[in-house]
Amino acid sequence: MKKKKEGRRIKPLRYKRALLKLSGEAFGKNGRGIHLASVEQVALTISRLKRDTGVQLAVVVGAGNLFRGRYAEGTDVDRATADYIGMLGTLMNALALQEAMERLDGETRVMSAIPVNNLCEPFIRRKAIMHLESGRTVILGGGTGNPFCTTDFASALRAIELKCDLILKASNVNGVYDSDPKINPNAKRFETISHSDALNLSLKVMDSTAFALCKDEGLPIVVFDFKQPRNIERILQGQKIGTLVATS
Repeated sequence: MKKKKEGRRIKPLRYKRALLKLSGEAFGKNGRGIHLASVEQVALTISRLKRDTGVQLAVVVGAGNLFRGRYAEGTDVDRATADYIGMLGTLMNALALQEAMERLDGETRVMSAIPVNNLCEPFIRRKAIMHLESGRTVILGGGTGNPFCTTDFASALRAIELKCDLILKASNVNGVYDSDPKINPNAKRFETISHSDALNLSLKVMDSTAFALCKDEGLPIVVFDFKQPRNIERILQGQKIGTLVATS
């Protein structure tokens, strides 16, 4: 039986159970398709995090690399059907991530809001919490199982259901800005911002329903650059990385 490597233990965590929201673009080459090398890099990051910190981690995956429901806008395609196609795309990404993580000796469970019994477990809240407490990474696919709901909203809903301390919103920029930093070189980055201000300013980091649900439940969100090594570890320790969205 292969012996697992000893992890590098870091200082105590401020947040012991977290939900990581990954966009589908993290799994693609230039944001498109399923690129196995990109999936493996994501898996390495998560596996190292689990090994070194012992954090209880749930992961919600998007499907922007494959299909988004809004692609149907301006066409004759039924929006609900388009959203279901996107949900199935999240399951493809979830299974790809599971396979890569388990090759790295990570213990995972894929759970889906849409029943796909031959591939993964249905999402059952109490069972998901049991997996987290047993040290497994829970990969959540299928969104909420309902059309017209984004994976941002699914992340907020699942984080609250699973009693997570924090949502980790992975991004390709280092936080929340008052305008697009790729367009405006003078864009201002917020170190902290309240849920209410994020809603009032119509910031596009997460959709308004997700922000509102997190606001009602007092659930903090950290938006951070996923490509920077060890960022998640530092956030879990309580260090100021990216932008913290929290109750004022």
